[in-house]
Amino acid sequence: MNPQAISGLKCHQCSWFLPVDPFHYTCPKCGKNLDFIYDYDKIRADWTTTDLENNKEKSIWRYLPLLPVKMSPEKTSLRIGGTPLVNFPELARKHALTSFQIKDDSRNPSGSLKDRASELAIQHAREQGKTTITAASTGNAGSSLAALSAYHGIQSVIFAPASAPPAKLTQILQHGAKLVPVDANYDTAFDLAYEWAISHGDYCRNTGINPVLAEGKKTVALEIAEQNKWQVPDHIFIPVGDGCIISGVFKGFFDLMGLGWTDSMPALHAVQAEGSAAIVDSLNRGGKITPVQARTVADSISVDKPRDGDKARRAILESGGLGFKVSDDEILAAQKRLSASTGIFAEPAAAAAYAGFLQAADKKLFNSNDKVVILITGSGLKDTASAQKLLDVVKPVNANLIDIEAFLKGK
Repeated sequence: MNPQAISGLKCHQCSWFLPVDPFHYTCPKCGKNLDFIYDYDKIRADWTTTDLENNKEKSIWRYLPLLPVKMSPEKTSLRIGGTPLVNFPELARKHALTSFQIKDDSRNPSGSLKDRASELAIQHAREQGKTTITAASTGNAGSSLAALSAYHGIQSVIFAPASAPPAKLTQILQHGAKLVPVDANYDTAFDLAYEWAISHGDYCRNTGINPVLAEGKKTVALEIAEQNKWQVPDHIFIPVGDGCIISGVFKGFFDLMGLGWTDSMPALHAVQAEGSAAIVDSLNRGGKITPVQARTVADSISVDKPRDGDKARRAILESGGLGFKVSDDEILAAQKRLSASTGIFAEPAAAAAYAGFLQAADKKLFNSNDKVVILITGSGLKDTASAQKLLDVVKPVNANLIDIEAFLKGK
């Protein structure tokens, strides 16, 4: 099953190299996470930026030569990826930047970036001969897998904390997945999902330990580069929970440099909630990631033990990025500010990235020629209860123009 351009898998910890067949979730030698390794010379010989310019496919499958599967599914009409990279010149001027852009991945079918990982995982599962996919989720990964499983006709079993936002649990059920609402936190759900998958021979979509997922998530980096005509931004602000998204973004830009299509790596800034900041805290502790008891309004980045923490640290440090911790109050304020100034309604975890940017701007960490991208990973419609915490309840107005005029003047 080995696609010609894949050399194998490499452990990021002990550097042990192994073939892609049979597939391993983690390193058989030390148990740490793996990276797919590509033969860039082979890819470059048959695939160019001109090929991409002529490719009418708008989804993540336009990057198939750089993905670890044989071929894209026959049905791709849900179109995962191809999300807009929006320029905001006024915000750029306000913060004395050359450009300020938002990569809005809330536009994916299920409303989050997680669709990129789910789409690739489903194809990989099929190539492994699997008919059921199991995953742990605080909501987004589960609703993503449920939606795409329904489309592709594959069974999914989702283990989620019962405390996850009702809108996300509703999404999972609406798409016909088997939801297991665990009376515990995400980390417990994670372990249960993995144990269930292994004992029942299912495919495990758990974020962090399955290297296929970072390959799906890296497509957001490929799009950012292509949408900027292969000019790499100086800074990207990324919300971080278990670390898989930022490690995927790093892998995307790493692959582009390997192909010679870009010549630099953007500074990848990790933004974590104060109540779930194991990775950012480790940057000041000599590298040791200590689990926390996560508590934050940003459920999508609420993680006790980051499963992809080491690769996330690598992404931050090797890219020259920084770690930012933001309070729940900062997250909710940034969520409201972002919506009011850009028209983009981000869920709290996604708005954390903007809150981290605002911290950096206040500390004057940018140069006037810098180009900044904020990665918005999920829609605010997935958790309206959190957004309502900063909104005034509007009381009914009498249905006449005099009272309406008085009401609007009062506003």
